[in-house]
Amino acid sequence: MRNLTRPLSITLMLLLSGPSFAQWIEYSNVDEGFFVNFPGEPTASEVEWISEYGANIPTNRYGVDGARGNYSMTVVDYRVILRGEEADRINSERVAHCPQGAETCLGGGASTGIGYSRVDVQGSMVYGAFQFLQRDAELTHFMWNFTDLVEGLQLQFTNPDLSRTFASLYLHDDRLYILEATTPEGVRGAELFQQSLAFLDETGTRIRYERYYHNSAPRPARTR
Repeated sequence: MRNLTRPLSITLMLLLSGPSFAQWIEYSNVDEGFFVNFPGEPTASEVEWISEYGANIPTNRYGVDGARGNYSMTVVDYRVILRGEEADRINSERVAHCPQGAETCLGGGASTGIGYSRVDVQGSMVYGAFQFLQRDAELTHFMWNFTDLVEGLQLQFTNPDLSRTFASLYLHDDRLYILEATTPEGVRGAELFQQSLAFLDETGTRIRYERYYHNSAPRPARTR
């Protein structure tokens, strides 16, 4: 399904200009490579993320929690297990006790990587979605989606207290981006939060590709 960010941009601006959205801000984080609208200034914190194959991945959460709900962007930096000295250390620790000659130790060539590091990265969106599915909530929608041609997944839940949770996961440049908004019954804002996401390059310029971006495929050309 086509992402509706661009067609809804005028509607988004009008809604954000209303009294109930007066505190929303445009938040850019060039170091983490994203832009999103938050209902207030977000607080940054480090959180724990253990990957599907047991690696402790550096992870930062940017969140706003208040009466209108809880909004967060979590960035899981999987680059740490793919390159550099830190990657060698983490992957060596993961395979230290595996049976000699096992595929996990050998790395499976270009397909899996030592300690299943490549599988860990490419499967991270599905693994992240699986974490949401373990919650005590009713899944009401689950779909493939994209924003600025970067593919992702979206989930919607109704919680036991009738609050609503909207979650999105995108894998871009070996970083997993998890947007989550939970709002009380009848409170709007989660949809707008999801639709405001954009990816930024190292100069802070918004990235939009000419065709679908898949993390393991050659990077598509960017539009102007």
